[in-house]
Amino acid sequence: MIFVLLPAYNEEDALQPLLEKIDGRLTEAGYRYRVVVVNDGSSDGTADELTRLSERYPIDTITHRFNRGLGETARDGFEHVAAIGSRDDVVVRMDCDDTHDPKYIPSMIAKLNEGYEVVTTSRYAPGGGQIGVNLYRRTLSRCANLLLKTCFPVRGLKEYTCGYRAYRVSFLLDALSIFGNQFIDLKGMGFTGTVEKMIKARLMKARVGEVPFTLRYDLKPGLSKVATNITTLGYFVLIAKYIVYWGDIGKEWKRRIGERYSKVYDEKGQLRAGPVSVN
Repeated sequence: MIFVLLPAYNEEDALQPLLEKIDGRLTEAGYRYRVVVVNDGSSDGTADELTRLSERYPIDTITHRFNRGLGETARDGFEHVAAIGSRDDVVVRMDCDDTHDPKYIPSMIAKLNEGYEVVTTSRYAPGGGQIGVNLYRRTLSRCANLLLKTCFPVRGLKEYTCGYRAYRVSFLLDALSIFGNQFIDLKGMGFTGTVEKMIKARLMKARVGEVPFTLRYDLKPGLSKVATNITTLGYFVLIAKYIVYWGDIGKEWKRRIGERYSKVYDEKGQLRAGPVSVN
């Protein structure tokens, strides 16, 4: 089963076109899927649209009465998937605004089946790119990714800030077991939760891969919700917070991660788990 996680804030107009694409791509590929939408205090017609679309598509809706931000929204969606999913399932986190095309999901699934626990789409991998992103945002994103690569190097990984990713549910369950409510801990600082999840994957020594994709910012129907200054500040907070293990809680995380690694990976560093279940 593939769970498609969609954080939604005022996405009334974007939901139907995106769900049509998701259904078309995943049905064509022969995948079983369920969509989990976390409606984060939307003030438009998002709630009514979800009620209508749930008659056509397999949708679970989680509703926040007030807008809480992407970090808490993603966390609640991941916890919902962890509660209902199996270890060999997959969760794919996408944006609702049509900038992430579902056509990349099969390539992410294929990459997971090469022995990875997390696979991100990457604008910076060979064959990737971005359309409709202005020079300021392109420069800021490139600098942020280079900084994060320097502080938290992951072999072969170039893209840290894109939220369009696939995770084995087994990884998600283990991460929640180790970190608990601190799996996505930095809240109220823009879109930093996207990077924090990648840092946690690195701390867990999970195999992380990437596949090329093209970010279609030109298709975004509204204005960006990213607060660039707050998000940039959040990256520096994450670096200070996770560049080393701090205190007793860091020691406990390290112990749990070591125990997990010996169970999940063999002596050659290869993932013991088999293919994910998507059919």
